Amino acid sequence: MGRFILRRLLISIPTLIVISFVVYAILALAPGDPLSQFAANPQVPPEVRERIRDALGLNQPWYIRYVKWLQALATGDFGFSFMSHSPVRDLIAQRLPNTLAVVGVAYVVGVVIGLPIGVLSAVRRYSPIDHSATTFAFIGISVPTFFTGLLLIIIFSVKLHWLPFIYDSNLKVHDLASFIDQLKQSIMPIMVLALADTAVLTRYVRAEMLERLPLDYVRTARAKGLRERFVIIGHVLRNSLIPVVTLVALGVPAVFGGAIVTEQIFRVPGIGELLVRSIGDDDIPVVAAIVFIFAVLVVLFNLIADILYAVLDPRIRYT
Repeated sequence: MGRFILRRLLISIPTLIVISFVVYAILALAPGDPLSQFAANPQVPPEVRERIRDALGLNQPWYIRYVKWLQALATGDFGFSFMSHSPVRDLIAQRLPNTLAVVGVAYVVGVVIGLPIGVLSAVRRYSPIDHSATTFAFIGISVPTFFTGLLLIIIFSVKLHWLPFIYDSNLKVHDLASFIDQLKQSIMPIMVLALADTAVLTRYVRAEMLERLPLDYVRTARAKGLRERFVIIGHVLRNSLIPVVTLVALGVPAVFGGAIVTEQIFRVPGIGELLVRSIGDDDIPVVAAIVFIFAVLVVLFNLIADILYAVLDPRIRYT
């Protein structure tokens, strides 16, 4: 197992370098100018714009800029934003807590709810519980998040005036009242995202459980007199989790990327909102840093998923 992990980590290094090169090349060669806002400002003389371009390194070829960016990245330096002139690392650190408080919590809620619903739906196939869970899953998968978000805003904010529809990132939790306020402003975006996550996971778990319930080893476990709960959890569910682990593990990096649409609807100043704004501003250092971190997380959690395969199924051996 140790050799397998080391080999995968070594392979991931050139993979991430290629990903970073492709992303940076696309961003650098895309039409647009990070200093276009100065071009429309008559108060900024052309010579000042040129000095700013030289200071930001924009007059250098893009591949030279990429090499310098990669060298800085090796030391943990993501560079500076073209727009705010702040370190990219600080910008991401400012937005990450909001993303984790909404997208991260929604993902955990989706996993915690979707897993038992999928198991119950498979065990009681074609029962009212199964039909209700299937209908719920189809709705969650079919309805886009922007529609669900707007619907919740209309019902709970506009009509009932129960919940705020704009997320206040300046709110600090220091007592019970502020905690309730934080809970109120987080409920709707969490509900929107958790609905989609729960629906997808429910369908995956149900399908995997139904595939394994009729197998011989399940009948053998029941013939030995094992309790039905132990048969379902210890035998059927454990083997059904192998493909589900991939779905859950690869969904974790998406938490860092944020929910772009949902964050825009509820004005959550998270990573997704920062990414959209940076793309519109041609802020290459910010976009490249976010995409690269996302790629690192995808590679890392792919490795974690492979390790969990061996934990769930002893027949899997890595050499």
